[in-house]
Amino acid sequence: MQEPGGNLRRRFRDVITSEDQLRDVLGPPSDRAIAKVVRVIDEHARRFIAHAPFVFVASAGAGGTLDVSPKGDPAGFVKVLDERTLAIPDRPGNRRIDTFRNVLVNPNVGLIFLIPGVTYTLRMAGQAIIVRDAELRATMAVNDKPPAHVLVVEISHVLSHCPKCMIRSGMWQTEAWPDTTNLPSFAEMLVAHAKLGETVDEVQTNIDTGNRDRLY
Repeated sequence: MQEPGGNLRRRFRDVITSEDQLRDVLGPPSDRAIAKVVRVIDEHARRFIAHAPFVFVASAGAGGTLDVSPKGDPAGFVKVLDERTLAIPDRPGNRRIDTFRNVLVNPNVGLIFLIPGVTYTLRMAGQAIIVRDAELRATMAVNDKPPAHVLVVEISHVLSHCPKCMIRSGMWQTEAWPDTTNLPSFAEMLVAHAKLGETVDEVQTNIDTGNRDRLY
């Protein structure tokens, strides 16, 4: 059997293979960094989630293939059901259901909540199931349209993440944003990656129609 990462290892001379090697360079974490992990969604975490319009959901399939899916809605769209449980509505999309297919075989998920203008984030980990309880779905309706499914997560780890990465990236500083003049459009990427027979303009029209008519 081929060693994991074998092809990559052959490309580089100085490859880290143990935590001890990492610690030799980085040193140990501070007591504060270790102690900040809590096991419940406390009042501080609840307030952050209530202001968050965006969350990344990480999941892994049976074969170990990883996926990170972005979820966005009006701030507070993720509902805290109790101190260990939260619910994320699933809105209309491309029906790939990558997260759902992964959760069906591997319930472990990771979450990162973002709030525009706020430089620290909230990280969580736990195990998820997919539910269709009508009462829960009704509480998450937008424009009288409830989500078809809800991802319910039992949380095991909660921690805040320091702002250094946000500060370095200039994420919320418009003057630090990159020039996107040469950035391909979503339609251009779809045509190229999916090898579509449609033109970029035709695909863009379909995207615009979906964004207008299928948000909820």
